[in-house]
Amino acid sequence: MKPPAFDYYRPESISEATSLLKTMDDAKILAGGQSLIPMMNMRLARPQALIDINRIQALTSINDQGESLRVGALVRHCELETNPLVQRYVPLVSQAEGFIGHTAIRSRGTIGGSLAHADPAAELPVLAVLYDWDLIVESADQTRTIPARDFFLSYFITALDPTEILTAIDIPKQNGRGHISEYAIRAGDFALAIAAVSVRLTADNLIDDVRVALGGVADVPWRDPQLEEQWRNQSASPDLWRDIAHVVSERIEPTDDLQASAAYRRQLAETLVYRALQKAYRDPDAGSTMEGSFDR
Repeated sequence: MKPPAFDYYRPESISEATSLLKTMDDAKILAGGQSLIPMMNMRLARPQALIDINRIQALTSINDQGESLRVGALVRHCELETNPLVQRYVPLVSQAEGFIGHTAIRSRGTIGGSLAHADPAAELPVLAVLYDWDLIVESADQTRTIPARDFFLSYFITALDPTEILTAIDIPKQNGRGHISEYAIRAGDFALAIAAVSVRLTADNLIDDVRVALGGVADVPWRDPQLEEQWRNQSASPDLWRDIAHVVSERIEPTDDLQASAAYRRQLAETLVYRALQKAYRDPDAGSTMEGSFDR
């Protein structure tokens, strides 16, 4: 299939790209194109113009900011998977990248494209909510920072204004043990459910901080910081992980779709949360697992 006709622009700088966006009524940013181009080919998206930002070198770097890494929006999935700074300071991001599509997709797809696409069954939006990433967006008139919890509004809808470009992401350095588990019908498919957790313990094996984020169970990545507070200072144990997993499964409100029923997703989420917490607790270096993957 072929997309409808469109105008094509290839700016060399962020300012040139934002200026183009400001003057156009129906333009889309083209980064890796792994979601936008298929949608255009199927006539699900019909932009009048594409602004290809792949020549903007300022969007391709990963820099150590002290407390966080600043990752340019054009950084490819394959680099996030192998970059030494990412592996050292935010290893769960590197490990989760192995779940995203296949090698060809990871070689073209970008972190900014994944976040701006806002698929709630994608790994990076879930991690963004889990670790409170800050998303830096720019327009011709201003630069602003949007916390991940405020960025995702609904299925494929974000807080980005039509004149804004996501240019960078500030990812806090990982503090504590993390794990991400997911279940997909086939390796490389979007997951039916994703559970990402972070656990930080005191010297006495008490919970100093515990976080749980889920994907695939709502129209945005799910997390409840107020709920997490009730487990602080409790003794870490498999029984606590079961309690957390059960309570979380009771709080989410998944819906039926063609892939799975709401009841199935609720049960799957409970299993994935428990296993992720247990694995983070037992083995802090084991950062990701595909809990089930098989051919149809």
